[in-house]
Amino acid sequence: MNYHKIEPKDIEALKSIVGQESLFTDSAIEHDYAHDELQTVHHMPEVHVKVKDKYEVAKIMTYAYEHTIPVTVRGSGTGLVGACVPIYGGILLDVSGMNRIIELDKTNLTLRVEPGVLLMDIYEHVEKENLFYAPDPGEKSATIGGNISTNAGGMRAIKYGVTRDWVRGLEVVLPTGEMVTFGGKVVKNSTGYGLKDLIIGSEGTLGIIVEATLKLIPKPKKTVSLLVPFASREDAIAAAPQLIMHHVLPTALEFLEKQSLQYSEEFLGKKIPHNNYEAYLLISYDGNNEKAIDEDIETASALCMDKYHALDVFLVDTEERRKSVWTVRGGFLEAIKASTSEIDECDVVLPRSNIANFLNYVRDVAKQLDIRIPYFGHVGDGNLHIYFCKDHMDDHTWHEKLKVGFNALYEKAFSYGGLVSGEHGIGFAKREYMKKQLGETQLNIMRGIKASFDPKHLLNPGKVI
Repeated sequence: MNYHKIEPKDIEALKSIVGQESLFTDSAIEHDYAHDELQTVHHMPEVHVKVKDKYEVAKIMTYAYEHTIPVTVRGSGTGLVGACVPIYGGILLDVSGMNRIIELDKTNLTLRVEPGVLLMDIYEHVEKENLFYAPDPGEKSATIGGNISTNAGGMRAIKYGVTRDWVRGLEVVLPTGEMVTFGGKVVKNSTGYGLKDLIIGSEGTLGIIVEATLKLIPKPKKTVSLLVPFASREDAIAAAPQLIMHHVLPTALEFLEKQSLQYSEEFLGKKIPHNNYEAYLLISYDGNNEKAIDEDIETASALCMDKYHALDVFLVDTEERRKSVWTVRGGFLEAIKASTSEIDECDVVLPRSNIANFLNYVRDVAKQLDIRIPYFGHVGDGNLHIYFCKDHMDDHTWHEKLKVGFNALYEKAFSYGGLVSGEHGIGFAKREYMKKQLGETQLNIMRGIKASFDPKHLLNPGKVI
């Protein structure tokens, strides 16, 4: 595609839409807007535009469509696969200022928000009304637009599902500048193709989300966690599916290993109680019946000790203890980043039955390549986060080992029926692995969908497909 390069007349046209104070060019563009959180993909936009509302988005897209200018949408920039990086230049459309919570509807149990609202602000807004938005991605400073665009999952996915399950409706600006609505406040929808669900997880390649209607439920009255230590990672991982199969479904079921725990404790300057074991399961239960939850905890504890080779079971029942433990768990990524000069991530998802064998293979690859590869994961839903650490390698050695290591891990994951990404998306960084897995038939279907939405390939070009 031959894209139009931004000229002075285009700058003036964009200024007339958003105002001079909301448009940046050349040296006025901060370098942070050339990359995302992981910084493995870099490219500067030709112009950085901060929009205030959906009408400005529509006008900008109308202009971009008429002049064949590529547009990349960005929120908080917390992604890990380069999806918000404008690799073809053009317009970087910054929606972080579109951060209004529009409506809390207690009758229909929905929340209408703009795409730049932070996940942490959604929690705060609804929980003070005793309502609950369940998706729980690790990065709470991410925008809801980014969560929807990657179909983010998080630690509560095992019980409550992923972001897709909590989006009732979307208002979207198409590449032509036309504004359309998919879904709404309704609970059921069997009206034609599920276009809303095509937008969810499309990483800004099909349309620009300018408003979302989210599903809410009453806030659970009680939440309790268990910290369960094991003598080995194999014992911990083997216990996880057994707990799910023979017991009440937990809210979250996380696998922690001593090394990752130490990284996070050192980074945060906080320690969890009972931190001297090799491996752990961190299990959470919630609900409205306190007696039933207490019975669940008692049953789970007995199963762990009597059948699943746990060394002990520690109850994390106070707010202070729970916050301490889950804060340390939530700090793993930042802690691993702080421990090295550069990282890259494999966000693989597997059937639960293959997790132990896969992690043994990860350790074998680390030894063979002489590279540090810490990991952690949502063992309850099979989603693992595996990090390659550059440490003191030179660039050539680093990139060679990354290539060999990623190919090895994805090949092994594919052999187990796993997928390239569980929740962080494909973006630019993981395209080759997705193409290898899906094959031409599925890719051609995806290309056809892209062409139907975006015939000029203006939205986030070079991403996903």
